[in-house]
Amino acid sequence: MNNEASKSANVILHIGAGSFHRAHQAWYLHRLIETGDTSWSLAVGNIRGDMNAVLEALAAQNGEYTLETVTPKGEREYETIRSIKKVVPWSADLDALVAVGADPSTKIVSFTVTEGGYYLDEHDKLDTANPDLAADLKGGRTTIYGAIAAILAARMKNGAGKVSLQNCDNLRSNGDRFKRGMLQFLELRGETGLRDWMLANNTSCPNAMVDRIKPRPTPDVAERVKAATGFDDRSPIMGEKFIQWVIEDKFIAGRPAWEKVGAEMVDSVHAYEEAKIRVLNASHSCIAWAGTLVGLQYIDEGTNDMEIRARRCLRHRRRDSVPHAQPARSRRLSRRRARSFQQSVYQGHESARRGQRLFEDSRLHRADAVGMLRAQCRSERDRDSARAVLPLPGALASRQTAVHVSGRRDGCQRRARLFQRA
Repeated sequence: MNNEASKSANVILHIGAGSFHRAHQAWYLHRLIETGDTSWSLAVGNIRGDMNAVLEALAAQNGEYTLETVTPKGEREYETIRSIKKVVPWSADLDALVAVGADPSTKIVSFTVTEGGYYLDEHDKLDTANPDLAADLKGGRTTIYGAIAAILAARMKNGAGKVSLQNCDNLRSNGDRFKRGMLQFLELRGETGLRDWMLANNTSCPNAMVDRIKPRPTPDVAERVKAATGFDDRSPIMGEKFIQWVIEDKFIAGRPAWEKVGAEMVDSVHAYEEAKIRVLNASHSCIAWAGTLVGLQYIDEGTNDMEIRARRCLRHRRRDSVPHAQPARSRRLSRRRARSFQQSVYQGHESARRGQRLFEDSRLHRADAVGMLRAQCRSERDRDSARAVLPLPGALASRQTAVHVSGRRDGCQRRARLFQRA
């Protein structure tokens, strides 16, 4: 699908046309377009072929789809999102995706990748033993590095100009870490010419912090959309009311005026992502881990367990995470965001019923959310007084092991035993 009638002078190619992108970045651009600013549009595509049904449904609907927004009180609103003007069909060679990314009108290539999709080890070096990454180091295009390398090589060859590479995901310091991984990837590939071109003021990689809980849509979402709007939407999505996007204003080839529709353009996102990771992600993940170990399936179930909520997870947030968040604005945002999330999970709304898949990537979350906080507490000669009990990687299989990772050591064995029951 290519809506030529609505084609804009400037294009953002987004890789990863999943529900989060469509509930977040696409929503912001839609809101900007609704103000009358039509200078930017979205093209979307995927690296892998496991979401072809979504791409086909979007193409059949000219890129339009319905967003169902759920408030903490369970109130529902419906909005038709119209910012996607081109849906790139998937192919194994990614030729169509590369062609869009290499077009001079594409000024931003953005992407949403899970933490594991960056293939970084604990030292922020590429995990070259991973088979997908190893294949791309030999010329493949199955990872974000292989896809971006192909796009940059085509832009360099064709003189397509500068391009910003924009992360839209939860990885801490995502722009900086992606850039390091990308440069290492090109070096390992022997593409030093492309690496030098990338460094010669032809690309930028701004850090960003994103936030909106977006559960995987279930069939009843489409049913509610049809009942409320009359539209038989084949690719509807849902999300919570709360939304936030903080972006470093370091774009090398222009950008949309996102600040006009609520995004925050800043010099550094560090304070904001620290607050989010420590205040929301830490308690959110801790609830998921603890709930998994006692056999729960959903986040709201763990939040409504008094032992998990009051004594294990949220106390850590109140006593340690929020007081150490800087600056004061990030503390206010953190409290407001935490309240919104808690109201949702207490009510058991779909916006909070995320499965225990948060147990995955636990090593990365634990280091970011807990380890950095403990280091700051110690550097400030403060004492992290709250306690959090988090599972070791692999504990899901045995449901018998947990480890005390924050706060005083007294009583650690007693608290660990709490999560030994299946």
